[in-house]
Amino acid sequence: MSTSTDTHDTPVPQADDGTELQDEAAREYSRQLSQHVVSPPSQVPGFEILRCLGVGSYGSVWLAREINTGRQVAIKFYSHRRGLDWTLLSREVEKLAVLYTSRDIVGLLDVGWNHDPPYFVMEYLENGSLAARLKETTLPVEEAVQVTKTVARALVHAHSSGILHCDVKPANVLLDGNDAARLGDFGQSRLSDDQSPALGTMFYMAPEQADLQAIPDARWDVYALGSLLYHTLCGRAPYRNEQNEARIREASSLTERLAAYQQIIETNPRPEEHRKLPGVDRQLADIIDRCLDADPQRRFPNAQAVLDELERRDQARAKRPLTILGFLGPILFLLAMYWIAQSAIPAAVEASNSDLIGGLLEGDEVAASVLAHGVEADLLTRQTELERLANEPAIRQFIRLTAETPRDQWRDLKSPLNEWQSFREERLKEADRTVDRSWFLTDAKGDQIARVPLPSLKDDTMGKNFAWRSYFHGGVEEYSPEEIPDDIGPRTGPGISTAFRSNATHQYMVAIAVPVWDEAHEKVIGILARTIDLPDLLSGWEARIQGKAEDQSQSDASRFLSLVDIREERGFLLDHHWMTRQAMQSMTDVDIERKLRLSKETMDEICHSKSSADFRDPIAEAGLDSRYDGQWLAAFAPVKKTGWVAIVQESRQQALEPFNALHSVFWQYGMWTLVVFSVMLGILWYLIHRASA
Repeated sequence: MSTSTDTHDTPVPQADDGTELQDEAAREYSRQLSQHVVSPPSQVPGFEILRCLGVGSYGSVWLAREINTGRQVAIKFYSHRRGLDWTLLSREVEKLAVLYTSRDIVGLLDVGWNHDPPYFVMEYLENGSLAARLKETTLPVEEAVQVTKTVARALVHAHSSGILHCDVKPANVLLDGNDAARLGDFGQSRLSDDQSPALGTMFYMAPEQADLQAIPDARWDVYALGSLLYHTLCGRAPYRNEQNEARIREASSLTERLAAYQQIIETNPRPEEHRKLPGVDRQLADIIDRCLDADPQRRFPNAQAVLDELERRDQARAKRPLTILGFLGPILFLLAMYWIAQSAIPAAVEASNSDLIGGLLEGDEVAASVLAHGVEADLLTRQTELERLANEPAIRQFIRLTAETPRDQWRDLKSPLNEWQSFREERLKEADRTVDRSWFLTDAKGDQIARVPLPSLKDDTMGKNFAWRSYFHGGVEEYSPEEIPDDIGPRTGPGISTAFRSNATHQYMVAIAVPVWDEAHEKVIGILARTIDLPDLLSGWEARIQGKAEDQSQSDASRFLSLVDIREERGFLLDHHWMTRQAMQSMTDVDIERKLRLSKETMDEICHSKSSADFRDPIAEAGLDSRYDGQWLAAFAPVKKTGWVAIVQESRQQALEPFNALHSVFWQYGMWTLVVFSVMLGILWYLIHRASA
């Protein structure tokens, strides 16, 4: 909050500390005002007045505390009516009200138009004005630039609202508790379409502004912004010295003082003191000079242009370390390459193999964990959907309908599964996820009463009993259809079945099943399930982990995913890169039991470690395919609530091949690399030189 109580239409000379130079009558009037200010002119409802902050010819400014919130504010009373033009108060308040949204402008909080005396309440900025700070010392270069950028932002906001400040100077820039700058005192401001003159403060206003016939222009604020920046760096405003101040004081009238001011700027040499300061680079000095150009046509057109140029300077300074690195980096790189060629390459290649294996295994462990969590989440999402649908009244009604319908007519009944499966299949396709193989419903005895898609008559499963399946009874074991235990009953909780072979693909699939309870939740009246092929489930995740299309991942035997079931003493492969439809069609149940069971060593490795750098592929151990011979890098992650383990494995030989060839490749192409790099270095230096010029 500005502590100034005066708004004036005429420029007044100022001393070096920023205070206005007064004649003897003005000084005597100020002394009288100071002697009389022992208590506030009035009380303001809602505020407790604490102490006086300043006194001027139109009134005083007081520090106050808002009673409801406790925050401190500044209250400006217009208690002295000597020559006061009330339109000035109205104009400043109206413009501050327009600009209150900017954090860079002192905020107007309240106005007492009808109060005696009139007042308005503004933010209190405890660190005072920039002018007071500059009486003690100049600002460091970057701090001065930051203050200027803040004032420029405030001017951009004001200009965009159609308001020209017309009196930017250190006394009108206030500092908050964090020393952040705010622009205040819009008493001299004009609307952009206003034709009336607005005289600023000597040595801060543009020379063309010092004319009683001048039309307000945004370039006035640009000049003042340059003067402000110059003052913060050099300790005084441009052109300000004892000789020029005396020359202005000698003028007998306002018109003569304005003419003297204009002549000073036109006849004196351009200020150069800022160019001699350490830390002021050429770009910043050029910005100041352009702001202070006496010819408004050569000046920046507005505050936004100044702000943009300061931002470009900041960006250029931020690039300086990169520019230096651009020169020194290539040279250091050449020296490093020479050292590597002489001594480090052999040792690096040897150590790289070990480091690479560790890094690859860490990556595989992450991939395996992602795979396991992904498969688990996918299955549980489908299970949750089934649990919600199992509570639908339509499913219970359909189960009761089939009980009243002859078995040979079940195929003709319209079940709710058709609509549910079709809707969710579209959603799965849109999400690029694996679609279900089928949906089906059994009654409490295990008889299949509905299925989507409807099976062919040749392989009709409608009406058949599946109580022997694990998805029905909820156990791990799959019984023989002819030897179903007498005490078998429907599952009472949701779950995922033991994997079983598909009659169509001969690959493994699972069923996700949930019980359908009666309305009282006392009795299971059916089982709702959906099936999914495990190869299809894994192929989507394999493509995501490897970043390939699914058809590519199927043909790549160097890195792939596997799935094993470890719930039995000797686990078995559920899915593997080798286990295609063609391969599985030739496998009988006896072959699977004999060849796809895991060895004890493999089981121990999978169950008791997170990864292996010397993994033996189960397909190779069974002698089924020589492509999987040799050592593999493998990572293992359990798929919770299933008894499965997800495996990510990749060929160790292919993974290390680039590093094994590094030594010979380096010597073969080393010299050519140096030649090419030297040419590139020359081009790079040339481009950097052009870019930084």
